[in-house]
Amino acid sequence: MSTNYSFDMLKSAVSDGTIDTVLACIVDMQGRLLGKRFHAVNFVEISFEETHCCNYLLATDLEMETPDGFASTSWKSGYGDYVMKPDLTTIRPVPWLEGTAMVLCDVLDHHHHEPVPHSPRNILKRQIQKMNDLGYIPMMATELEFFLFENSFDEIRKNGFRDLTPISGYNEDYHILQTSKEEFIMRPLRNHLYAAGIPVENTKGEAEAGQEELNIRYAEALDCADHHTIAKHATKEIAWAKGHAASFLPKWHKDKVGSSSHVHQSLWKEGQPAFFDAAATNGKSALMDHYMAGLIKYAAEYTYFLAPYINSYKRFMKGTFAPTKTVWSVDNRTAGFRLCGADTKGIRIECRIGGSDINPYLAQAAMLAAGMKGIADALELPPATTGDVYQDTAGGRHIPATLREATETLRNSAMLKEALGEDVVTHYTRAAEWEQEEFDRVVTDWEIARGFERA
Repeated sequence: MSTNYSFDMLKSAVSDGTIDTVLACIVDMQGRLLGKRFHAVNFVEISFEETHCCNYLLATDLEMETPDGFASTSWKSGYGDYVMKPDLTTIRPVPWLEGTAMVLCDVLDHHHHEPVPHSPRNILKRQIQKMNDLGYIPMMATELEFFLFENSFDEIRKNGFRDLTPISGYNEDYHILQTSKEEFIMRPLRNHLYAAGIPVENTKGEAEAGQEELNIRYAEALDCADHHTIAKHATKEIAWAKGHAASFLPKWHKDKVGSSSHVHQSLWKEGQPAFFDAAATNGKSALMDHYMAGLIKYAAEYTYFLAPYINSYKRFMKGTFAPTKTVWSVDNRTAGFRLCGADTKGIRIECRIGGSDINPYLAQAAMLAAGMKGIADALELPPATTGDVYQDTAGGRHIPATLREATETLRNSAMLKEALGEDVVTHYTRAAEWEQEEFDRVVTDWEIARGFERA
């Protein structure tokens, strides 16, 4: 597997003409890559030190609107600059774009060059450092689910996002014949990501027509989030280059299964899995019990970071493999948290709540905060749930059913305010409020069709 470029390797590639463009990217609140395309010579001579961007990029929505109510930036303050500080350890080739390399940037305050508190990459870095201070290395892996469609983004948009047709005509879960028909997209996706230094494991058909899953090998938490973000971006670009749309919208049709992004997590210490205890039930250590208890106790409070949009909550339906309750179970896909790898060194907890639209930095940071709180307070892990968790008799707390409900649990979370900072929680609460406000003023097709004649 190709590894990331060192800065010296990049300079050599620029010198011999292999690389002529460098993408300098930040990660925005939505988990997207935003930034600039540098002429490679300028980057290696000057801009590798720093460049700048408008500070509204961390106070906007999917439409790049400039909502009011953010303390960090506003029309009143004039929308100044942030510093984009390239993290030179993240330089990598971008094989699906000719002559191009990429570097991820940290976001710093323009005046004192300190990390911007609500920058997603910084939020995760802070939680990782806290876990490191306890002596542990958090390891993560995310699963990326998405749909491929027959038409391109441009064709679909011009048609008003109506009459969407998936690239296949039937459920293709683990289906080799159908996924062979999609290899013209999926094969270059796997190979280009691998060549970019992202340790791809596999792709497979998922449990719906046109639905795909991309799996990337587990890694340290920051690397995992970087891999996820770049892979999601690459999926859209590679599908676009082939004339098709790839969508990470969690629920694109009421009758179709949604797309998730399950997050697997464990802690390691001195090169050994700290969640494993061969002598314990299921092989899970007391540390793992406390960590899982924290995940479960505070799940409602951080659900916004796993489901950040109105559409995110349409996934949580019985009988769809999307969870509805914050309980845990051993190898049971109806639970919000699934214990995987029981009685082995690969033991880990899989959070199944997050949708395909997560910002992985925020999701992982929030779960690390909850897990650390569970460890600090030595929380007792509730008993495992068995059977069909969708049944009301299974017990357990329900996952917030709407963005409005998740916003309130976020707003009132003392745990997250302590872990992430009150200003950070206030910032993302405002983002959640704005998403709800934008939706509330829209008249939907469903309302018109239902009531136009009959109301």
